[in-house]
Amino acid sequence: MDDPAAEKDDSSSLQSPDALKTFREEWKKELQSSPKHVQNQKSQSHDSVQKEEDIHEKLQDLLLEDTAKEAQAKKLFLLGVEHERTGKLYEAIQFYRRAVQLVPDIEFRIYESTKPKPREEIEPEKQVSSEKIKCDRKSLETQDDSNIFEKFSNDIEKTGQVCLLNNEQEMVHISALPIEIILYIFRWIVSRELDFKSLEKVSQVCKGFYVYSRDVEIWRMACIRVWGVKCGHFEPDYRSWRHMYMQRPRLRYNGCYVSKTTYLRPGENSFQDQFYRPWHVVEYYRYLRFFPEGKVLMLTSTEEPQSCVNSLKSRNPRNPSVLIGHYRLHENRVTLVMKRQGTKNDSNVGYSNRRRKRNEIAHDSGVQTFYLEFEIQSYRKRVNFQLSWLSYSIYTKYKNGDEIPAKMNLGGRYPSFRFGRVKCYTHDSEFPLE
Repeated sequence: MDDPAAEKDDSSSLQSPDALKTFREEWKKELQSSPKHVQNQKSQSHDSVQKEEDIHEKLQDLLLEDTAKEAQAKKLFLLGVEHERTGKLYEAIQFYRRAVQLVPDIEFRIYESTKPKPREEIEPEKQVSSEKIKCDRKSLETQDDSNIFEKFSNDIEKTGQVCLLNNEQEMVHISALPIEIILYIFRWIVSRELDFKSLEKVSQVCKGFYVYSRDVEIWRMACIRVWGVKCGHFEPDYRSWRHMYMQRPRLRYNGCYVSKTTYLRPGENSFQDQFYRPWHVVEYYRYLRFFPEGKVLMLTSTEEPQSCVNSLKSRNPRNPSVLIGHYRLHENRVTLVMKRQGTKNDSNVGYSNRRRKRNEIAHDSGVQTFYLEFEIQSYRKRVNFQLSWLSYSIYTKYKNGDEIPAKMNLGGRYPSFRFGRVKCYTHDSEFPLE
């Protein structure tokens, strides 16, 4: 017979929490080490792998079905486009409906596929080629201009095109235009203001633009416009018409010349302190704007250039303070003859003829004519950048016939004019270079 006291001790020992925990751990180890449990785990892992493979195959089947649907929808949509172009609108609508039933956003997908890729998505080979082009440009900058022109001309003769496309596009590219049209566009860029700064920027687009921006006829016409028909030939002093235009003394037309004058002026003594006498610093600007046809404008003002250069934009300025005249260029000297703009007197002002005549006689300030002469100079490696004073005289003619000349003694007190490019002068082109 079993001892009841021993059974009681065993049951009491099993009821303790530590004993139960150790019993459960031993039981789990026995189950995991049994062959049935190992086989069940293998079967479960095999089933999971099989399920993943089945899901992958189903996804591939779905992708293939989607691509087939998209290809079919794209084909139907393009057929609809063709029918719409030929005028068969009813058939085109049927094709569009069938394509949208297969893929609702087929039109958007076709549009996205035809868009050119951005520069970030260019293939590595194209990126390498672009880096190579940059290196070639750096090496070309160190070469002579004539060598670069010959090299680019040879490349254009080999390809037979003005420029090549980087990305495909549906619109007509500028390279499809005839050379005569491109040269005519370049003449519009230069315009009658001789804006060769803009032409130089256009020449940086590609090799073809670089070559055609140096067309002999464009630069010859520019030289004739500056120095007249009797400008002669560029040989033997210059290498080409372009070299003649860049190096020969001339005026600049795509901006204005600015001169800042500063001087000290003594003031009046104070009535409280007779020993105190103030001094004032006076600053004012002179502006000169030249036009290729021989016209010149001059303005004297205390305002900054940002607010004054716009007054010289038009050939017929509205500002009555602007002097209008003509100039003549001879070698490195330019002579200006200028007069003030005439003012219209209103006759119906309510005064009698006698009073008006007396006022005119009393205020007869005469008509002033200004004669100025400058020397064209270079400044800090900038060719034809500065105008230095040579002479300055004023002739005043009164209504009674008297003429009083007044020649100003410069003595180096007038600062030189320096050129500043003004973008608003060449923002619009009204006429081509002729």
